[in-house]
Amino acid sequence: MILMVGKLTIFFKELKWNIVGVFGKLVIDFIFSTARIEVIGFEKIKHILSSREVILAFWHSRILLISYLYKNQNAVIMVSPSRDGEIIARIVQQQGHETIRGSTFKSGRTAMIKLIKKIKHERKPGVVIPDGPRGPRFKAQPGIITLAKMTGYAIVPVSYSGKRLAIFSSWDRFIVPYPFTKCRVTYGDPIYVSKNVGKEEEKNLLMECEKTLNEITIDVDTHFNHYIN
Repeated sequence: MILMVGKLTIFFKELKWNIVGVFGKLVIDFIFSTARIEVIGFEKIKHILSSREVILAFWHSRILLISYLYKNQNAVIMVSPSRDGEIIARIVQQQGHETIRGSTFKSGRTAMIKLIKKIKHERKPGVVIPDGPRGPRFKAQPGIITLAKMTGYAIVPVSYSGKRLAIFSSWDRFIVPYPFTKCRVTYGDPIYVSKNVGKEEEKNLLMECEKTLNEITIDVDTHFNHYIN
């Protein structure tokens, strides 16, 4: 009897999360299928995306449109093991991606090893959110440089904003554009990390990644006259 109750609990818990994933994907599809999306800087990274040897990098607050643009690309994404991370994981799974649960704060090393193996052995694109899952906001953590170094994949910074949007009061100031609004996506210059790079150069490349992400994020926000503190 106890075993049956336990199985039912697991079943309904899994059903709940699957519903969250499906509903979340439908909402995102609706928002961005109605949006007018302008893309800046795509030509300079098109060949990297076509090769699939790429690590997309974007801030935690800018997940929605980028996950929508790359749905069904079978990318591998590291997602926090937290409750909020479970919501993100279920949605991106519905969008056709694979998730690995881990973060800088918990199971980080194990998750990174799994991420490297998946990307290298199965030749899948990678996705890293450098300031996730807890911040500090707009501060890049070194895991993205490690991943690029171990895989040989180029890091492609990308960000977006919208003309009309909701800005949450969360630590990352998460944005959700309204339906039927204008959005702009901007790509930064790709960043390459040699397998032989030393510790000092790794720090410099991390600073370059952070600087590029901040520059393109400020650019897309100010394009729509947003100044998000």
